[in-house]
Amino acid sequence: MRTLVEQLSLLTSARSVETLWNLHTEQMNAYGFDRVMYGYTRYRTSSSLGDPQDWVLLSNQTPEYMQVFFDEAYYYHAPMLKWALANNGACSWRWMMDMKRIDNLTASEKRVMEFNRSMNVTAGYTISFRSISERTKGAIALTARPGMTQDAVEQVWAKHGEEIIVMNNVMHLKLLTLPYTGDRHLTKRQREVLQWVGDGKTTQDIAILLGLTPATVEKHLRLAREALDVETTAQAVLKAAFYNQMFVIDAEV
Repeated sequence: MRTLVEQLSLLTSARSVETLWNLHTEQMNAYGFDRVMYGYTRYRTSSSLGDPQDWVLLSNQTPEYMQVFFDEAYYYHAPMLKWALANNGACSWRWMMDMKRIDNLTASEKRVMEFNRSMNVTAGYTISFRSISERTKGAIALTARPGMTQDAVEQVWAKHGEEIIVMNNVMHLKLLTLPYTGDRHLTKRQREVLQWVGDGKTTQDIAILLGLTPATVEKHLRLAREALDVETTAQAVLKAAFYNQMFVIDAEV
């Protein structure tokens, strides 16, 4: 297990989402959390978290778990997700157990808990990150390895909880600075034309700057809009900025 200073040094030096995530999951596993699931959205409303394809979603959970939890929208009824949306900080999963004892869970929430039990997702902690906007929210679920009880998790948390919270917060803040593609991949040329639009250049300006025809510039803008699943170029610029795909050094072609 790395020390707090060693881990923070590695996290803040990471140059890719993949490197950052590997470093973080390795360290969380050393504390007993062998499955970690992180989510972040900038498209939250009073009734929705936005299109799941627009989330930053990282997980080392099994494909079988992810398929049911997200493809079948179990996440929408997950008690700890509801807690995370309404709170900041860390929360023990004992909170769910307390709710169940007093019969406060809905039928849908109970179904999620039954599914989690079937997948050995029974003990752990959730950390909800503080947001600067009502439209943004990030949280991470730390699932204890199978066979580890919540009492055992509480013992780990009593000893290491503060450093675990710090590591997760630094990971979250670092992640927000790194290029993330997910299912929204842009080519180098698409990034270039969006960057020039973001600088206030017209199609004709961009054509001259890049040595292209206006029609070719329009083609790249259209493909960028399609890749980002938006209707306007202004929306494409905003979404590309959200994913940190603007002004990327040494981006792939």
